[in-house]
Amino acid sequence: MDDVKEQPQWGIMLSKFFVIPQRWILAIMGFFAIFNAYTMRVCLSQAITVLVVKKNYTGSGAHTDAICEVDEDDAAPVSREGGDYEWSEEKQGLILASFYIGYIVTHLPGGILADKFGGKWTLSIGIFLTAAFTLITPVCIVYGGADALIVLRVLMGLGEGTTFPALSVLLASWVPATERGMLGALVLGGGQVGSIAGNLLSGLILDSMDWPWVFYIFGIIALVWFTVFTLLCYSYPYKHPFIKPNEREFLKQEIPPKDMNQPRTPWLAILTSIPMWALISAQIGHDWGFYIMVSYLPKYMSDVLRFSIKANGLYSSLPYVTMWIMSLLSGCVADQMIKRNFMSTTNTRKIMTGLAAFGPAIFMVGASYAGCNRILVVALFTICMGLMGTYYAGMKLTPLDLSPNYAGTLMAITNGIGAITGVISPYLVGVMTPNATMMEWRIVFWVAFAVLFITAIVYCIWASGEVQPFNDGTNSNKKKDQTS
Repeated sequence: MDDVKEQPQWGIMLSKFFVIPQRWILAIMGFFAIFNAYTMRVCLSQAITVLVVKKNYTGSGAHTDAICEVDEDDAAPVSREGGDYEWSEEKQGLILASFYIGYIVTHLPGGILADKFGGKWTLSIGIFLTAAFTLITPVCIVYGGADALIVLRVLMGLGEGTTFPALSVLLASWVPATERGMLGALVLGGGQVGSIAGNLLSGLILDSMDWPWVFYIFGIIALVWFTVFTLLCYSYPYKHPFIKPNEREFLKQEIPPKDMNQPRTPWLAILTSIPMWALISAQIGHDWGFYIMVSYLPKYMSDVLRFSIKANGLYSSLPYVTMWIMSLLSGCVADQMIKRNFMSTTNTRKIMTGLAAFGPAIFMVGASYAGCNRILVVALFTICMGLMGTYYAGMKLTPLDLSPNYAGTLMAITNGIGAITGVISPYLVGVMTPNATMMEWRIVFWVAFAVLFITAIVYCIWASGEVQPFNDGTNSNKKKDQTS
């Protein structure tokens, strides 16, 4: 184990200037890490609506039962014709899916590196690279077209693939079990707020500025985060030079310093663990539904509901506002349920995960039957994504429950396998919606309904919230008591 060195005197003096505990500072910076990751990921979903020639728009403003009439609030109907790029729906699906090809690749290496060396640099360098690729996106689009954009999005995914594994290691190293639901939900909620900002601000930018500024602004913000994070945050409490001594001692008691010479990762035990496969099942279901919404909600509102650019940004962001609020509330509720022994960790995670799967599946399909009633459709999508927010107090925290010592590796495995759906589902949506009509989209949502239900049932039957035997580095899954 690395020696826990005495805190330097200058660090103790500097700690007096920090009112907020360092674990909260880390959580806030972790929140903004995911925030930036998602703004850079989703802004293309808005930008692509003004880059491509519209499938359902003609100069006559024709209307059929398959699509809706043009939004009456659109002040500039000519802008509805979109851009100059004649990319098919299938090609657009491939562009939106390509990010996840790279995203999958770096998950497992990122988790292993974070487990071995700490999460700080694994996280920050990944975000830095994603920001750099975001800044050169306009150049790739203008001079390379769709193929260059696909390659660039793969590279962006490579950079961002380390985000969740590294943050899982940081949370396991900094956050006591009794605060895990609240601070974990705060950090993971950055995805929802990033989706809000990515959609809302992109809509405003596209309405008032040239489309390249969408990528410039979000890339620059991420670079600012990188600078602040590398100055303020450290991988472990006992290596932080200006943490308050009382917080340092508190975390030392709650979270013993990690053995950096721990045994090799017990791959056999992990990959033959039933709770682990139940977790993977829930991750697949969550990602299938979530990636469809993240990648395609702006296009659905543009191509089917025919919202104006500015309205699209606003209404595409509303579901994520609700999702963020629900993730924070459910995190606090989950903490209290566990702390007061009202319910076991296992059953708490199962209830939150079930609510986050069955509810969205129903409301997603319901939105497809609401037709062109824009208010009702937005309301149903908002409820759908709001309920999905309880995932973050459910299966998203399960890797930390199963194995604090290998949380990064577990998160890398589950998130990496789940991210495969990020490749499949956006591309499949493009194939299933060649004409971008309401009926085609209804089939898409029914498929998502089935995936969400089946995967959540598997989790609710076989998942666990208890530390597993492989946490000590052994390749054994035998457990004294594995009650639910």
